[in-house]
Amino acid sequence: MSSETHRTGKENVPKNPRVLCLHGFRTSGRILRALISKWPETILRNLDLDFLDGPFPATGKSDVERFFDPPYYEWYQAGKGFTEYRNFEECLAYVEDYMIKNGPFDGLLGFSQGAFLSAAIPGMQEEGTALTKVAKVKFLVIISGAKIPGLVFGQPKAAVGAFSSPVRCPSLHFIGERDFLKTDGEVLAESFVEPVVIYHSSGHTIPKLEAKAEETVLSFFQRIRQMLSDESSSVRSLM
Repeated sequence: MSSETHRTGKENVPKNPRVLCLHGFRTSGRILRALISKWPETILRNLDLDFLDGPFPATGKSDVERFFDPPYYEWYQAGKGFTEYRNFEECLAYVEDYMIKNGPFDGLLGFSQGAFLSAAIPGMQEEGTALTKVAKVKFLVIISGAKIPGLVFGQPKAAVGAFSSPVRCPSLHFIGERDFLKTDGEVLAESFVEPVVIYHSSGHTIPKLEAKAEETVLSFFQRIRQMLSDESSSVRSLM
């Protein structure tokens, strides 16, 4: 999962996409890394993945306590039926600061709460309400995602306009047939221009990739690598 630009004679091999990975509610970057590491090496060897912990310690019981040791983290908190949000702006500032100090990053990968956040970031950047000090996110990988539930109540305010128009950011969506967020995940995918959607038979989890899904993921990242290579060539031509 490392990133380099290799030179073979005069030929430049595109660098691996750098991906900031945002874990689920009351889990951790370490836990997400452990789950993603089960994906085929054919995929992982061509990605530079960075797993970030949420800014806030878990404020309650974690659903993964039986499987993974603490600590657990949250990105932000919601209350009163998603009509109130706490620490959302602080979360955005935390992610932006990490991206400034450790980037640049090309894309985001998010699971569950991390997917809610990741999916809203391109629209928030477009609206100028968040992550304005870093480059725009070039692609997304959304696993068990949905639109932030509070958006129907106009909360959190920074994300209200995130889906006001179709999101023109290449996106790969994993939707579980037995996931309680299946319908919400489909609605989210429809908010993007030409989303790539992979259905799997499991629930609210990081899916194992069968042969067909692996082929789809490889094709998606091949397109991303070509896009990044074309952008790099355009920049060099201007220098």
